[in-house]
Amino acid sequence: MSGKIGVELVKKLRGETGAGIMDCKRALSETKGDVKKAKEFLRKKGLEKAQKKKGREVKAGLVATYTHTTGRVGAMVELFCETDFVAKNEKFSQFGKDLCLQVVALEAKDSKELMKQDFIKDGSLTVAKLVDEMISKFGENIKVGKIYRAEV
Repeated sequence: MSGKIGVELVKKLRGETGAGIMDCKRALSETKGDVKKAKEFLRKKGLEKAQKKKGREVKAGLVATYTHTTGRVGAMVELFCETDFVAKNEKFSQFGKDLCLQVVALEAKDSKELMKQDFIKDGSLTVAKLVDEMISKFGENIKVGKIYRAEV
């Protein structure tokens, strides 16, 4: 694609990645309008940003829960972030539930073990890489605290 990057293409990339408009436009410009390459460009830039945020203090968060439909197994995960604003975000809450589902399915014993596992919903990512992506997406440091799994 040559010339100016179209608004619709920027909107499409933003919708698929959740990245900022200017970041999407820059990524598309750098990749000459190739959406697949632009996603990879954004991922790399996001991971670089995430590394810079990892030292920041986390003072907010939530306790996420999941109970399997049988009611016989469930999990709780402490998920920390920097602000209450992010803690109340629906996507952050869903991320917590996804981590609980991970704990139920793959029976991680602690958060260190959990971080090493392949993410159950996307085997191309480890949980640690997914946390880095969430840091990039929300612009805040995110940490997984204690995890708990119970089964009857």
